Amino acid sequence: MTQNKPKNPWLWIPSLYMTEGIPYIVIIVVSVIMYKKLGVSNSDIGLYTSLLYLPWVIKPIWSPIIDLIGTKRKWFLYMQLVLALVFIGVGLNTSGTSFFFISLAFFWMGAFASATNDIASDGMYLIALKPDQQSFFVGLRGTFYRIGMITGQGLIVIIAGYLETSLGDNSKAWSYTMIIVGGLMLLLTAVNFLTTPRVEEESKDKIKKEASFAMVFSTFFTKKNIGISLAFVLLYRLGESQLVKMASPFLLEGRQTGGLGLSTSEVGFLYGTIGVIALLLGGILGGIAISKNGLGKWMIPMALSLNLPNLLYIALAHFQPENIVFAGTVVVIEQFGYGFGFAAYMIFLIYLAEGLFKTSHYALATGFMAMGMMFPGMVSGYIQEWLGYTGFFIWVGIAMIPAIIMAKSVKYPKEFGKKTE
Repeated sequence: MTQNKPKNPWLWIPSLYMTEGIPYIVIIVVSVIMYKKLGVSNSDIGLYTSLLYLPWVIKPIWSPIIDLIGTKRKWFLYMQLVLALVFIGVGLNTSGTSFFFISLAFFWMGAFASATNDIASDGMYLIALKPDQQSFFVGLRGTFYRIGMITGQGLIVIIAGYLETSLGDNSKAWSYTMIIVGGLMLLLTAVNFLTTPRVEEESKDKIKKEASFAMVFSTFFTKKNIGISLAFVLLYRLGESQLVKMASPFLLEGRQTGGLGLSTSEVGFLYGTIGVIALLLGGILGGIAISKNGLGKWMIPMALSLNLPNLLYIALAHFQPENIVFAGTVVVIEQFGYGFGFAAYMIFLIYLAEGLFKTSHYALATGFMAMGMMFPGMVSGYIQEWLGYTGFFIWVGIAMIPAIIMAKSVKYPKEFGKKTE
């Protein structure tokens, strides 16, 4: 590995992973809230916003290009700049009869740029840090990725809700909100330009000469126990993949149609304050636990932690409590469980990417992760409209069963992720 100037990981990991988290959550989740407030149906929201996962699913197709051409740093800086322009473009097109499809087109461009940014940023993490550093910083990395997500799902949504109230025009409110997101991405791009190391692998010239797309893909799909590993990746969040699409519409939906009738700002508050505290605490504790004891001890507890809290939404949908404290309590428990349980998932993906082509193989692993979110999410709106919110959340609870089975069955070194003396 070559590096012009050493950079402390504490300096660049936080901003780099915030810049992964923000565009992802805005494209995949905040878009759901925006379309709901602009009058789009749940079935259309579930279908079309779930299709936005596709670039993350197919990103392995072009991930070898990032391994073989240019530098990881150049790739993610250019993609972050594109993302800033995409969000500004969405902001300028939130009104008119064709706003839905025009904004979706921009989100599609953003999804491809964000997926490419993820490949390059993860590649930087894998080549700039030693193996023991990768385990140590996985908690920090995951924490700031989630801070980025909560910035989008919390702060940005709160801003949108404030603008809805003050302007009295949802279209203008979301226009200004998306332009603000574009400005934030420009700022973070500048920060990453100044803080990230200029580092590449010494073996890159050799890889360029000897590697081929076929080699990159074949070495991944011939890994030991790859079939059961991919089944685990696809099914670990089967319930969560559907819940995440319908949770915000449920909280925003009027009580007469089965929702809780919360405002945009209230939903942003739940996820952006108490939710973020719970999420960060869960993520940090998850990283510490695996670093101390290894993945084997925590896989099943973390799978349960990620999935069991989803059952609380059944009670919310059935009783429809008017006090926001009840919804807030469920959000806290669900976000903590998600943060804690997701740590095992991320460590397993790092294990799955071990080998010569770490960047491409990690992209392949996360591509299957996105596939596991995309297909269930596509049908979530139709299932919700068919079963109602209570029936839908019961179905989400049933969907956790394959996740627990796969967590018990998947093969990996039990000590993987444990910090060495």
